[in-house]
Amino acid sequence: MSKVAGKLNKNINSKKNKKIKIKMKKTAVGAGKRKAQAHKATKKVQEKELIIIDEKQGLIFENDKTLFGYFSVPIKEYETRFQKYYNEKNDFSLIEHQEMESLLEETLDDPDEIWIDDHTFEDLIVHTLVKSFETKQQEFHYIAVVYINTEDNYPTFVFMHFPTKDSKMLEAFRQNEIIFHRKLEAIQFAAIDGDSLLEGDYLAIGLLESMIKLRSEKDIPTDKFKDFAECRESSIDSPDEIWRKVDSTGHVLVTFIKEFTDMGVEDLHYIVVTEEDTEAQVNSLLFSFPTNDTTLVDRYRQGENLEAEEVATESSH
Repeated sequence: MSKVAGKLNKNINSKKNKKIKIKMKKTAVGAGKRKAQAHKATKKVQEKELIIIDEKQGLIFENDKTLFGYFSVPIKEYETRFQKYYNEKNDFSLIEHQEMESLLEETLDDPDEIWIDDHTFEDLIVHTLVKSFETKQQEFHYIAVVYINTEDNYPTFVFMHFPTKDSKMLEAFRQNEIIFHRKLEAIQFAAIDGDSLLEGDYLAIGLLESMIKLRSEKDIPTDKFKDFAECRESSIDSPDEIWRKVDSTGHVLVTFIKEFTDMGVEDLHYIVVTEEDTEAQVNSLLFSFPTNDTTLVDRYRQGENLEAEEVATESSH
């Protein structure tokens, strides 16, 4: 079993911006009919072969029956969640699940995302490993919900694992906090204290990647982004424009735009993208960036044009 200790130990901390309250997003709780599987570490004690899940925590079992009995509650939770969100019309068939089981080991060895859930079960921390795969026909993900050995930081029990191409199923298992995302290193040029990029937020990363694909080659070089970080606060406090739109997946995005004419860059604009939580009246800061590409700026002028005072009031709660 390959270890993922380095990745699991990489906690991503964030600081709160004084105007926009930064909070960790939580995905919807959902839930199936797949059998949990044990990855056994064996050890002979008094001529009996024991299943050692976590010796330090006393999780040593005589046989599969006692092992699966101990984990019966979380196993049932994840089976129920899977069943709730499973839609064969939008996802792989259960036969295809069996055909793709070989992807489990690759997911355990080298995940693209690691999520930690330390709230759902008393005295039990569960990790969800997600790996992306892409073929000529489609893009999909493989999900493994696992118990991580507390001493050696490697998966010793798999509650559930399956492939999915359904975004709703994927979101249901991305819970509660992300602690590793492979793309974090690649996007460090844009990450600033207080934004969700530093949290490994997949929405922020996806939106940033989309922006990079759209920007002009003559735009401000990405390695210069942090030179303009001081523009973020004034762009939030006194923006020239604020736009709110609901994207295709239901996220409410609020974008702050401000032009700067005194920094020696022609057509310099600073753009701050946030996600609005309407119920909590809080905007989560996703990411921000400078640009002198007016065409790119126009792409962020979408949806409803808001008054600055309205959003500033909401964000300060």
